[in-house]
Amino acid sequence: MNLLKLIPAILSFLLLGAHFSRADVSLLMFICIAFPLLFFVKKPWVARLSQLLLVLGALEWVRAIYIYSIERQAIGEPWTRLAMILGIVALFTGFSALVFRFGSLRKRYKLRST
Repeated sequence: MNLLKLIPAILSFLLLGAHFSRADVSLLMFICIAFPLLFFVKKPWVARLSQLLLVLGALEWVRAIYIYSIERQAIGEPWTRLAMILGIVALFTGFSALVFRFGSLRKRYKLRST
């Protein structure tokens, strides 16, 4: 059942991997694609590092919105749909960091209650 709760985080890492692949940043692509394998390690640092990387990933999507929107505007292409889609992806990625607030995942990764 914990695997189902981790699906948003796993999907977010895979989407970030695809984004970095498109940007031809192979090292970050491999890190994002391989990172979900760490979910098998039942240590608190895995959950905290995941949360940090997912928040940074959301910020990367916001940066991408800005860069891609400017590029689209410069060539006279529509940019609002792109910004909306990437905005939704950024929100999804950011909210994926919250999966570790589930009681069963807090127990699995031995996280203290806040």
